[in-house]
Amino acid sequence: MQPTHPTAYLAATTDKNLELVLHVLPAIVVILVASALCGRLAILVKQPRVLGEMVAGVLLGPTLFGALFPEAQKAIFTADVKPILYVLSTIGLTIFMFLVGAGLDHGGGTGGKDTKNAAVLAISGIIPSLLLGAGAGYLLYDRLSRPDVTSFEFALFMGGALSITAFPMLARILYERRLENTPLGRMTLLGASIDDAAAWCFLAVLSAMHSGGGPMQVLRMIGFTALFALVMLTVVARLLRPMGAKVERTGHFGFDQMYIVVGVVLLAGLFTDYIGIYSVFGGFIAGLAMPRNPAFRAALHNRMMDVVCVLLLPIFFAFSGLNTELGGVTGWAMIGPFLLILAAGFVGKYAGCALAMRGVGFSWRESWAVGGLMNARGLMILIFINIGLAQGMISKDVFSMLVLVAVITTAGAVPLYRRALPERLEQRMSPPAPQPKAASGPPPAEAEPVHA
Repeated sequence: MQPTHPTAYLAATTDKNLELVLHVLPAIVVILVASALCGRLAILVKQPRVLGEMVAGVLLGPTLFGALFPEAQKAIFTADVKPILYVLSTIGLTIFMFLVGAGLDHGGGTGGKDTKNAAVLAISGIIPSLLLGAGAGYLLYDRLSRPDVTSFEFALFMGGALSITAFPMLARILYERRLENTPLGRMTLLGASIDDAAAWCFLAVLSAMHSGGGPMQVLRMIGFTALFALVMLTVVARLLRPMGAKVERTGHFGFDQMYIVVGVVLLAGLFTDYIGIYSVFGGFIAGLAMPRNPAFRAALHNRMMDVVCVLLLPIFFAFSGLNTELGGVTGWAMIGPFLLILAAGFVGKYAGCALAMRGVGFSWRESWAVGGLMNARGLMILIFINIGLAQGMISKDVFSMLVLVAVITTAGAVPLYRRALPERLEQRMSPPAPQPKAASGPPPAEAEPVHA
């Protein structure tokens, strides 16, 4: 008896939902296998796992898989599969940004000097890269921008994208090295969190400007965004405090609490999508509104982060990779613009943050270490530019260039940090004999080695 070929079975299938499942599941399996292999390779060369997963997403796109095996790629990532991947990646990003927001210790009282230094770091992490990126965008507008995007919008988007910092990755590095409670660690975590929060607010305003509904439409969107953030951070946050106190008191985080948390996240994402600023912003604000109790935050991350990082984020990387064509970037006409964008992002973050930290009294080694960490963009810039691509603010060529910038700056973060602060110097900064404390929640990233 001859075995039935899968395509023959699909042709005979009358259940369209089953047919869709039989298309989607193989695509997800391919994504997970590629992500696991590339993530493990990244760890072997002492890089964060997220770098390998980012590269896996690019390799599954037209750059490698589509170039070598075009028919196989089209058969796996069919036209009806891509919308499903988009929905899954959007849910994953919304929950991931929620966990990032929930992990920010915006209420943890650092000293006045730490807060002042963090403010200096945040400003130095935003302004130089924003100005240099905007300048590069303005110079390259005629060559790279879509015709329906103004030079002002294009320049602002480029500046905003290059001002992003991979906050969860930075946090994980500091926690793994027990530097989170040193002056450098506290200052860097707070500064990077301010940096990223400002970038998401900036993107929300830029999305409102790009909506094309006229000044009143822009003001309406900005007004709804501000009102949403105010309600979430005051009314909703106050209503959720008893839940955090109960988890802290009983040590139990059950299904009832999970239903509430997931419901708040999805409703927040739905509302921000509805007003036009993308669901990840809603997830981030929902995270900031969560109770700050250490036990609650620990339970939240333990329950949700692994599934998001192992299943949903690799789907996002693959979806980004399907839109990334590095062949166009490597042409001679594009090398100059790409190098200009890369230089603007690198100098703005690395040199800007390092010089600012030296100015407030840190040593040159500490300053360059902070600059190296702040220069990493990781997953955060991919989220930023995917929103820009989805809303028509950038072309696929610009998207591909910024994906390459994300890979290069993320790959450089750990080596630059280790070069500036070798282990022998790092140990002098670590607190002696750390004592286990119930008040220390997990870092705002996954339990695996540096992820995002």
